[in-house]
Amino acid sequence: MKAFVVDKYQKKGALRLADMPEPELRDNDVLVEVHAAGVNLLDSKLRDGEFKLIVPYRPPFILGHDVAGIVVRAGSKVRKFKAGDEVYARPRDGRIGTFAELIALDEADVALKPKNLSMEEAASIPLVGLTAWQVLVERARLRKGQKVFIQAGSGGVGTFAIQLAKHLGATVATTAGVASTDLVKRLGADVVVDYRKDDFEKVLQGYDVVVNSQDAKTLEKSLRVLKPGGKLISISGPPDPGFARKQGLNIVLKLVVWLLSLGIRRRAKCAGVDYSFLFMWAQGDQLSRITSLIETGIIRPVMDRTFAFEQTNEALAYVETGRAKGKVVVKVR
Repeated sequence: MKAFVVDKYQKKGALRLADMPEPELRDNDVLVEVHAAGVNLLDSKLRDGEFKLIVPYRPPFILGHDVAGIVVRAGSKVRKFKAGDEVYARPRDGRIGTFAELIALDEADVALKPKNLSMEEAASIPLVGLTAWQVLVERARLRKGQKVFIQAGSGGVGTFAIQLAKHLGATVATTAGVASTDLVKRLGADVVVDYRKDDFEKVLQGYDVVVNSQDAKTLEKSLRVLKPGGKLISISGPPDPGFARKQGLNIVLKLVVWLLSLGIRRRAKCAGVDYSFLFMWAQGDQLSRITSLIETGIIRPVMDRTFAFEQTNEALAYVETGRAKGKVVVKVR
């Protein structure tokens, strides 16, 4: 099969289009013919080597974290899916590789594709949808009447998280440029801060939850937005001791993670708020619940551009510019 491969960890390094063996099908796996693959900033960070200590891959490996396609074969212990099913997924860590013609997925990571979405639209959902779900529903336990600040509202996670937060009954604030203001308001944002003109920490106050997806400076400012008892949840780091325990990191890496997050954890404690880091994980049952929200029209995908499979490197470069509104997808078939 054809696939885009990382030959070595290298910042801005090009992926190589290669002939690779068909993936091995385990008893609990489904083999999926890839029709479309979402492109995420996580892909470029992984290629650059930013996560090689906590999510190690041995090059050469196939990149890609979002997939929509058709089941062509099922393992002997698979019960939920059969050949011909249209599915989508975020493969679990250690088994990524959606920039390819085929991928083997554990059935626990897979959900039936929303009937009202194309393959390209469906491929845009899993990683950002699960991230938003795990931050807002699982970690923040966001409730009706609460206030949430979701940074970078026009990005992949932002466009999904705004819609989910509104569905949960929250008041939503976000940051966006002038060109994206109408988009994020249509998605449900109640307050939009122009990040080029205003400092959000001077405009927003008394928030219950902040979803941080930006840099360390923005993370620091976010503390001033929260009310006492609020939750600062970062999807861009630094990782915290809770994450290290969940990942089963060794004692040396646990110490590194403890030190990386020590400053923000101390400042959060002084401010009377809770800091935590979330690195989303594959979860087919949660994705099925997201499917229901999509099929009932509560959440809709926001797409920026679709690239041909051969243009996967160009698609990754475009995502890295930070200019995409919503998601970027590669059409494989």
